[in-house]
Amino acid sequence: MAQAGRRWQRSLFPWLLQWGFTQCTTDPCVFTAQREINGSLQRLIIGCYVDDLFTLYSDDGAGSLYEAFTSDLAARWNVEDEGPVSDLLNVDISRDADHVLLQQH
Repeated sequence: MAQAGRRWQRSLFPWLLQWGFTQCTTDPCVFTAQREINGSLQRLIIGCYVDDLFTLYSDDGAGSLYEAFTSDLAARWNVEDEGPVSDLLNVDISRDADHVLLQQH
């Protein structure tokens, strides 16, 4: 299905905006959200590529913005968390406690 990703985006993008995300002006497949939760500013960045979501977040603990988002997303669609990303569009991604390393081969 060549148009399946586009149909997914036509459903997902309005939902993200309604959820409180802001769509990036330079890349319409990137969305950002931030909220103050328990005195801490939490950020969430979503990248959409065809039918995959790439999520960056500042906190994933109980009651976090990330937890609320993933819970609402799963309530709306049948989604699967594939865990930490190790490569995206021919870029290898590795991380430690303090850094994220991107390497393109």
